[in-house]
Amino acid sequence: MRPDNTAPLIGAARRRHELTRAKAIRALRELDHAGTPVTFQIVGRVAGVSRSWLYAQPDIRAEIERLRDTTQRAPWPPVPAGQRATDASLLRRLAEASNRNRQLAEENSRLRRQLAHALGDWRVSSRSGTRRTDTGQEAERPPSGNNPPR
Repeated sequence: MRPDNTAPLIGAARRRHELTRAKAIRALRELDHAGTPVTFQIVGRVAGVSRSWLYAQPDIRAEIERLRDTTQRAPWPPVPAGQRATDASLLRRLAEASNRNRQLAEENSRLRRQLAHALGDWRVSSRSGTRRTDTGQEAERPPSGNNPPR
């Protein structure tokens, strides 16, 4: 009777299968990180595996299909997964922009009121012939005319 040497063959097949899976997963990550469109053909070429093997692996197949769909809908060149904005981050940025817009509108309103008061004070002082200094004291207006300060 012949000795049973199937155990080493099964072990070698398992190691080869795990090595092939690792190559395919690494190729997927590299393609996604580089922003390259992900297809079965490209993943197979980069990983050095057949397309039929990729189709036979349910988890790898699902990931390729997900990345393929994502890159097909995205603008060219596709944005790598690590740089894509999430819905939460986009909502946060929108809220920050709205808040900043409100702050700037309030500041503009405040500055317009200050300018109106300053112009009103200048008109009053130009009619009376005196002007106010920065300390609030009145001083004689120079005889240069009624030109507003610049």
